[in-house]
Amino acid sequence: MNMRKIQYIFSGIALMTLPLGIHAQQQAKDSTVNRTVVVEQEYNPDILDASKINVLPKVEPPTASKRVVEYDATLMPANAIPATVMQAYTGKETQAKAQPGYVRLGYGNYGNLDARANYLFTLSGKDRLNLNFHMNGRDGKLDLPENGGKWNSYYYRTHANIDYLHRFKKVDLNIAGNFGLSNFNFLPDAAVRKQKFTSGDIHFGVKSTDTELPLQFSAETNLMLYERQYDLGISDNQENIIRTKAQVAGSISEEQIIGIAFAMDNVFYKNNDFENYTSLNLNPHYRLENDDWKIRLGAQVDMAFGFGKKFRAAPDVSVEYNFSDSYILYAQAKGGKLQNDFRRLETFCPYGQITPQLDATYEQLNTAIGFKASPAAGLWLNLYGGYQNLKDDLFFQPTILTPAASEPYPMLSINQWNTSNFYAGAELRYDYKNIFSFSAAGVYRSWDTKDDSQLTGNYALAYKPAFEANLHIDVRPISSVLLSLGYQHVSREKVEESKVDAVNNLYLGGTYEFLKGISVYARINNLLNRDYQYYWGYPTEGINFIGGVSFKF
Repeated sequence: MNMRKIQYIFSGIALMTLPLGIHAQQQAKDSTVNRTVVVEQEYNPDILDASKINVLPKVEPPTASKRVVEYDATLMPANAIPATVMQAYTGKETQAKAQPGYVRLGYGNYGNLDARANYLFTLSGKDRLNLNFHMNGRDGKLDLPENGGKWNSYYYRTHANIDYLHRFKKVDLNIAGNFGLSNFNFLPDAAVRKQKFTSGDIHFGVKSTDTELPLQFSAETNLMLYERQYDLGISDNQENIIRTKAQVAGSISEEQIIGIAFAMDNVFYKNNDFENYTSLNLNPHYRLENDDWKIRLGAQVDMAFGFGKKFRAAPDVSVEYNFSDSYILYAQAKGGKLQNDFRRLETFCPYGQITPQLDATYEQLNTAIGFKASPAAGLWLNLYGGYQNLKDDLFFQPTILTPAASEPYPMLSINQWNTSNFYAGAELRYDYKNIFSFSAAGVYRSWDTKDDSQLTGNYALAYKPAFEANLHIDVRPISSVLLSLGYQHVSREKVEESKVDAVNNLYLGGTYEFLKGISVYARINNLLNRDYQYYWGYPTEGINFIGGVSFKF
């Protein structure tokens, strides 16, 4: 392990003591008998594409049964590290009473690193404190496209958080904080050699918990800091946001509820030419809920002052009809603003340069119809289709920078274009007694830009997914062993009779608990050794593995 890895590990461990934490987590009521803590997680492949913007209908599936504790099924947030960095695997586990502490450490080829620690302190019947730390990354040589040689690539993401919850008689108080650090380098001949993202936020929130109150409410304020240290031509590019949210709802009858939600961002920039601005969102809505129907009628109303489109509006409508215990027909017409702040841009493409200031992406419409069913215990399916329209959708494209009296330098720039797509998909899941589980999902999309500028339109669609498929199987032959096999496929939109190579990721993993609370885990990724890219020109790892040990205490 080289000095860079050692420095990152020790600096990351030191961050655990900072009073900063992730966004407020929703907590269930706590007691010494029943407590839930996210401690162990499962690899879940995710593509950081703009098409992930609210494409799938947001309708809760019918549930067959409940478990007291189920470990988090996502290894890390999508914005943790680029999809090019391998993510570790430890498997899904359930137990009646979760241990408050968890530690995990893994290492693999390409310098893949996976470290996580979590501890939940139950201070009293009304107070609890959660500490969390994780670090992921790689430091290894990757093969550049078109026999371009080797690239000594590194990318590390460190995160530390603290989250405190106090339960008053009728209201919960939540105070949390978050610190994040990303260090990585660009391609050898890029205009910028390396980058560092530093982020932090502090959260204060209250939420009503007494269902007998005439009005249910929540309110929060967040101070959010973010710095991009090495942007092209700009050092210490800073964005500071004061984010305020509130919502209130009340019943007008046993089955009917009306409410309104409010959100405001005050955004300030430093060390750049970006304009400060304020954005407002109002979401009035009406809900009808009974045994057969769930209806929501509302609207998203967005305003901006200082920068961006001044006024936009989108529907917030959904209908579910449960015509049997486990059969649901649903329809929706959704939309709303997606703020392109520095955090979202890192999620979208960390290697992209922000040359102009970017307006918010606006989902003008996401309409869908579908059918969900659970015809037998453990079996669940979902069929759906719809249309999505995005204004100022994000895309990245290669750009050549040619300074005066200097060699040209390539870079990725992040730009915007209006896009739309028709989509149709299906999902199937089957679980049998925590012994066997199978899931399959596929979605097809047909994209369009509808604009005279064909060149820009082609760039905007080049990395859009035309077809996505995910298969995953878990088998637990004995209680201490979990084996997993999965496959992920993403084909891209065809542009001028050509398209970017598809993602083909076949992976295999497993865990073995050889002592109570002590497990070893391993995962092999890209078993087919395919060459593909998530970001233009940036290669991914070939056959790669990671293994390690985890402790619950």
